[in-house]
Amino acid sequence: MSDKALWFLENIDVGGIFCPNKIDAQVSNNHIKNFKKDDYIYLPDEESDKIYFVNNGRIKIGSYADNGKEITKAILSKGEVFGELAMIGEDKRRDYALAVEDTQLCAISADEMKHLIKDHSSLSMFFMKMMGSKVIEMENRLESLVFKDSRSRIVEYLVDLVEKNGQRVGYEWVVRNFITHQEIANLTATSRQTVTTVLNELRTDEIITFNRKRLLVRDVDKLKSEIK
Repeated sequence: MSDKALWFLENIDVGGIFCPNKIDAQVSNNHIKNFKKDDYIYLPDEESDKIYFVNNGRIKIGSYADNGKEITKAILSKGEVFGELAMIGEDKRRDYALAVEDTQLCAISADEMKHLIKDHSSLSMFFMKMMGSKVIEMENRLESLVFKDSRSRIVEYLVDLVEKNGQRVGYEWVVRNFITHQEIANLTATSRQTVTTVLNELRTDEIITFNRKRLLVRDVDKLKSEIK
């Protein structure tokens, strides 16, 4: 796991605050919500009044274009927060949140979070960093769309995935719960066929191996060199 994925763990137990059964009883266990795969947490135009912490599982954040095409904005996993725009005056959701697999969330209302911030001053910095990080990530994705070809965007996503969620095993890196080819295509504005072709080429070159459950990167530096 890279430094980029560790900022939300520094100096603050975010999980302990969102899921207080770990440290105290500030918020009851009624705030712990379980969702089955393909359940929606919220949809566009629904009231925006809660912030969510991913305790286990994965969440897809996305929206639908006017032509019905799905746009995937992010795939979130354990330890990440979403719905934070409720904290800064968003009245209605502009996107949707969907459970990619069976998922447990801790949900706290915007009002409750404001009270928690008073008791945990470091939460203010946490939200500032989180929102800033998401802005930077969206800017980087926009630059990739404008300046990089499909293959480079796919490879760049794999590198980011390893840096964010990878675990080192010897000289290799493993990402568990690897997402589908279609999800990668949605995130990189490419096609499923292109993603499959690129992944198979990288496997043929012995840079990666993969299946439905995991991605194994044999040589991160060589993978990075594939970005043009």
